[in-house]
Amino acid sequence: SVHRLYSYKKWLLIIIADSFPASYICKDNFPTDFISKYIKGIVIKLSDMKKRLITGMALWASLQCGMAQSLEKMQWFNEPEQWKIENQTLTMYVTPQSDYWRISHYGFTVDDAPFYYATYGGEFEVKVKVTGDYKTRFDQAGLMLRIDHENNIKTGIEFVDGKFNLSTVVTHKTSDWSVIALDKPVPYVWIKAVRRLDAVEIFYSFDDKEYVMMRNTWLQDNTPVHVGLMAASPDGNGFNAPFEHFKVKHLPDQRRLEWLKKNAE
Repeated sequence: SVHRLYSYKKWLLIIIADSFPASYICKDNFPTDFISKYIKGIVIKLSDMKKRLITGMALWASLQCGMAQSLEKMQWFNEPEQWKIENQTLTMYVTPQSDYWRISHYGFTVDDAPFYYATYGGEFEVKVKVTGDYKTRFDQAGLMLRIDHENNIKTGIEFVDGKFNLSTVVTHKTSDWSVIALDKPVPYVWIKAVRRLDAVEIFYSFDDKEYVMMRNTWLQDNTPVHVGLMAASPDGNGFNAPFEHFKVKHLPDQRRLEWLKKNAE
């Protein structure tokens, strides 16, 4: 471990010898036998140290930017009564009798289920590992991409008639619903959505390695979108829903990439 930093003219000696006496202080003199005695020391030119400090500060700044995308920085729409964040996992107790749906088939509109989100303005890839203690018909948990109450997508696992279904609801003025029934219950599922231009591709995986597309749908491009974690319990009294490994990755704008190819220097 580094115990002290010692300077002499244009040189800096970093002592890493655990045996170095902490009480030893070198001010104006830098005895030559000192270096030979503490052979584990690293001598670095101050000009080089300046470069390293600048690099370190840039790295620190980038880490701070990365932290801005952490779960703690996100916000609620329809905050549930019970939720917590531990070890980068969001666990919520889903609000009873809550959902997202507009008009079609059922004739009603609801917009009151928990949604924990951040806002992104461009193209991106988002994924999360979803687990749920599903109990009642239509209990569901997964991702949501939301422009407003009339334009949004929710996708994940939905419990219907005692079976697990990979479910996607797309709303543009009115809602539609598509499902893929699973043969047996699964302990968890990975859901991924990729926004490119005016489309969103939705995938599922059971191992975060092999992904299978389950939906391709339209979403207005060049428009900021709320991206995050959603769960609902339309018919039930709620359930616990943990969300792990939530990640949003920026993707370069597709149209700009094409422009750059045509206008390369």
